[in-house]
Amino acid sequence: MTAPNIRSPRIRIADMTWYEFADRVKDNPIVFLPTGSVEQHGPHLPLLTDVILPVAVAEAVAGEVGGMVAPPVTYGYKSQPKSGGGNHFPGTLSLDANVFIALVRNIINELARHGVRKVVLFDGHMENQWFLVEAADLALRDQRAEGVHDLKIIKLGYWEFITKQTEKELFPDGMPSWELEHAAVMETSVMMHLRPDLVRVDLIPDHPPAVFPPYDIYPFDTRPIPPSGVLSSAKPATAGKGETVMRQVVPDIAASLLDAFGPLMSK
Repeated sequence: MTAPNIRSPRIRIADMTWYEFADRVKDNPIVFLPTGSVEQHGPHLPLLTDVILPVAVAEAVAGEVGGMVAPPVTYGYKSQPKSGGGNHFPGTLSLDANVFIALVRNIINELARHGVRKVVLFDGHMENQWFLVEAADLALRDQRAEGVHDLKIIKLGYWEFITKQTEKELFPDGMPSWELEHAAVMETSVMMHLRPDLVRVDLIPDHPPAVFPPYDIYPFDTRPIPPSGVLSSAKPATAGKGETVMRQVVPDIAASLLDAFGPLMSK
């Protein structure tokens, strides 16, 4: 099948026709695959926070680099007590590692089958990180076996681009750690900026950060986890701080990706 020459400004692949998708792929665009989770985010944020945020940031970055954003991988690896509160919270719907790896691997292979050569695994759920590495490694192996040697995959967590200066604006009194930031100041602030309709402002928790021992017990001892599921106070969150994060990370991620994909920018 041959698609007519249709040019489209659309960013979301899900909103395109196959004609538009085929035409866009001819330009060798960067394709973003957001990955997240269905995970508790306290009494004030929705279960889909880890999908809403990476999709929004990915779409903003894609607009800067002429990229496309694939439908997100909504479900992620199991929430961990020290970084997400834990998989035992109601509404947290998670995948086993092998299922998550196979799903992401399959999607990468499908994108490559249609001619995509620049893929960004754009993560919003910290627990996905190592399984994204495995999915990328296996997909590259698959593609080499198919004779495809010019596929390049970049994995990143958008929060990793937050600079020290932005950190100071988010946490003027210092921050506990990124692991304990689950559903706290950064995520709440960005949600307040992007989707204030989904933030229950009157329920934002304010309590000391969780304190965990330097080891893990299985089954996990849930006593150190705050009952809210939020690992440190979200009270200092503001929409203004969320705007600061977006204003800083979007151009920085865009510049980094253009640099990283430089050798592959043209076929």
